[in-house]
Amino acid sequence: MSDSITKLTSLGQSLWMDNIQRKLLENGELKAMIARGDIRGMTSNPTIFNNAIAKTNDYDSALMPLAWAGWDAEKIFWQLAIEDIRAACDAFAPLYEESNGGDGFVSIEVSPDLAHDTEKTIAQAEQLWVRVARPNLMVKIPATKEGIPAIRKTIAAGLNINITLIFSLKRYAEVMNAYLSGLEDRANAGHPIDHIASVASFFVSRVDTKIDPKLPEDSPLRGKAAIANAKLAYDQYHQTFAGRRWENLKVKGARVQRPLWASTSTKNPAYPDTIYLDNLIGPETVNTVPPATLEAFRDHGVAAITLSRDVDKAQVSIEQLEALGISMDVVTQELEDEGVKAFSEAFAQLIGTIDERRKNAASSLGPVADSVAKRIAQLEADSVPARLWKHDPTLWAQDPAGQAEVKIRMGWLDSPDKARKLVNEYQAFAEEIKGAKIDRVLVLGMGGSSLTAEVFSELLASHSSPDGRGDGGEGLRLAILDSTDPAQVAKTADQYPPEKTLYIVASKSGGTAEVMAAFDYFWKLSKKDGSRFIAITDPGTSLEALARKRNFRKIFSADESVGGRYSALTDFGLLPAALLGIDLNHLLDKADWMRVQCAERVPAARNPGLALGAVMGESALRGRDKLTVLSDAPLSAFAAWIEQIIAESSGKDGKGILPVPLEPIGSPEVYGDDRIFVYLRQTGEHDEAVAALREAGHPVIQSPISSLYEIGAEIYRWEVATVIACSILGVNAFDQPNVETSKKITKAKIAEYQQKGKLREGKPVWKDNGVAVFASSSVSGTKLETILRNYLKNANPSTRLRQSGRRPGGYVAINAYLPRNAEMTDALQQMRVAIRAKTGNAVTAGFGPRFQHSTGQFHKGGPKNALFIQITADPEKDIEIPAQGLTFGTLIRAQALGDYEALIEAKRKVLRVHLPSVKDLKRLVDALG
Repeated sequence: MSDSITKLTSLGQSLWMDNIQRKLLENGELKAMIARGDIRGMTSNPTIFNNAIAKTNDYDSALMPLAWAGWDAEKIFWQLAIEDIRAACDAFAPLYEESNGGDGFVSIEVSPDLAHDTEKTIAQAEQLWVRVARPNLMVKIPATKEGIPAIRKTIAAGLNINITLIFSLKRYAEVMNAYLSGLEDRANAGHPIDHIASVASFFVSRVDTKIDPKLPEDSPLRGKAAIANAKLAYDQYHQTFAGRRWENLKVKGARVQRPLWASTSTKNPAYPDTIYLDNLIGPETVNTVPPATLEAFRDHGVAAITLSRDVDKAQVSIEQLEALGISMDVVTQELEDEGVKAFSEAFAQLIGTIDERRKNAASSLGPVADSVAKRIAQLEADSVPARLWKHDPTLWAQDPAGQAEVKIRMGWLDSPDKARKLVNEYQAFAEEIKGAKIDRVLVLGMGGSSLTAEVFSELLASHSSPDGRGDGGEGLRLAILDSTDPAQVAKTADQYPPEKTLYIVASKSGGTAEVMAAFDYFWKLSKKDGSRFIAITDPGTSLEALARKRNFRKIFSADESVGGRYSALTDFGLLPAALLGIDLNHLLDKADWMRVQCAERVPAARNPGLALGAVMGESALRGRDKLTVLSDAPLSAFAAWIEQIIAESSGKDGKGILPVPLEPIGSPEVYGDDRIFVYLRQTGEHDEAVAALREAGHPVIQSPISSLYEIGAEIYRWEVATVIACSILGVNAFDQPNVETSKKITKAKIAEYQQKGKLREGKPVWKDNGVAVFASSSVSGTKLETILRNYLKNANPSTRLRQSGRRPGGYVAINAYLPRNAEMTDALQQMRVAIRAKTGNAVTAGFGPRFQHSTGQFHKGGPKNALFIQITADPEKDIEIPAQGLTFGTLIRAQALGDYEALIEAKRKVLRVHLPSVKDLKRLVDALG
């Protein structure tokens, strides 16, 4: 607090800030100002909200779900405004309590369109009081003729009232009388009055702005009328709050109605910028100031009692104005009328801007907009937000076994809270590792056990500063190994040698085959040095026992109530984040913020996670079940995370939402009407393409993610959205009933190999020059190009592209059991484009066995409308897996065969192309070209 503000407060005047903006509430600046003692309350009005909402993009993310829900512009405004007011009230709550209700108030104004309607003003004031539901709220009512009886009624009802737009002494007298009458009415009804607070907002600078132009340039009365008028009002205040009438109320605990000096910014640049503060200081008063004026007073304001000085001179100034033919009654009535009109115009402009943004947001959903709005309303009617937080299993399952699974998997809702208690442990461990001459981390994990670590690592790299570090500060280099391809294992081992690396063995179940194979390899490579290993696993798993036996550096016991794909904000994501140097508290702040947005009592239409889930679920029911995820380059890893949680959660019982991440962007006409698009936006590199998609009528959801830390909020939002979408589809979001099939087949293949020394692969339907084709059904063609072309004729395009009577709705999945690197990725992307052009289908691509822990469940349990192309290759150089009696090359082949046969068992169409080496992938690309 500056010296001038400190002294001002000691003199009995409270500074309130005449401003509210969401960013002040969210970035902590408001709380900092309160803590410094700079301000003791806050006021708002339609103009302030117009500047905050209409002239910034701060509210767009909150506005979007409300628009999707079909809310009109005014309803949206009040929702947004009440959120801000409630948050500000909460920020001021400690001051309110500390001052025994003397300060810490936040004001919200009734609609200016009601300024001349007493009954509607009363009704809205009471409605706002109930909706904000904070004891330190003040409802602003304008001091119009019709507003006076509304003041009395609302005070009698027990509301705190800020009476605004007071200009004349006559109207001020009516305001004070209405306050006292309201207190008397309430007391006579037997209700307490000791908790009721009120301020009378007397507008100041506008008086000079109105009168000065009526005076000669050299008139000594210029710049005098406003302060004189205020001083006379203060004198009138002292006369009113004295005598028997007041004393009768005072003994019952009544508080004075403090004068509040409003409109105190300097409009005339010729006047000092603190003129309407320095000259209006006195006990039992408030001055509400805009940020610039507050800063000016903090810097050079003069705090001294001035209100009670020269009151007689103030009276003379007013009389002199009257003598010049300037009637204060006329001037102040004009100011009142103009004030109401200005606020009404600002409100109309605000509602118009919101309406424009509302229409834009709603139109982004294209043909599903109306059905999504109805779905959100239905979710509200069905109490889905509350049922989610009560862990109601009937949202996802009707059978006892399914409901039991749901009940033990809902801990993710509280992950941010639980993580807070572990932050110190994570950070202490990160510091320990930095001091152990370890400069890099390798996560050995699959699916949900490793994908979040990859997201944080890639995001940090994309946000790095010139010195190579990023938003997270100084941390370690980190990668994941989620492959059994021998070339990828070997390359990773070269980049992450034991003498420099900490290995995180991450597996919820503790027995994930790929993880244990990788562990056995790196354990031998490290010469069995347990200090180089830590484990993240559920309590009581075989991995936990192994880690204890091998003397791992540390064991982190994962939260058993959180399933793997929902574990991003648990040990599996946050420990790697700490090692990367990410500020965990900041990350969790963002997650907490989203958690509050998705809380039990938040309307369904305002719940970002629920609304997104409604869009995805309803779109899928309407045939748009291909969630195509476009991403700016820095966010591509997050697209893969979304793919995993959506596919594994929804793809079962013949239903599901197919994520199509990072598909090369084409012109709008290449996409069918089974698509809905999500754009993870940071750099805007796809803005032009997204605009074209919208213009063509495709639903497009934009998800701006401007910083690394916002991913904390997005993770939580997508978790909520996923379970809501699954509920709409009628599937259990927390099980994975079809995953075990390929695992069992793979285990059988390995057992057979260990007995007979070879893998049984079946007989190819075609062979040429080292390339072999295997198929689940007959194929035709003498060349690879012909075989592929004929196979792809089985694809089911969407109705938009159905021009020859073909059935609607399918997709093509490329399952490549190859090393995951830039060269292979580029080749698969070329294949996706070629196949899309031939079939009109969405085309996914995944590297095995990684994708088995992501889209594998969807492939076997989702809709039966897909074509699968599996790619395998002989390794150029194989690597032994210590203690397992097989090589990585054998393991990945067994996994591919297990997946192939599991697809056939699930009655899917699948074609396997085996290449003599990964270098021959170009032959397959050319054959599809």
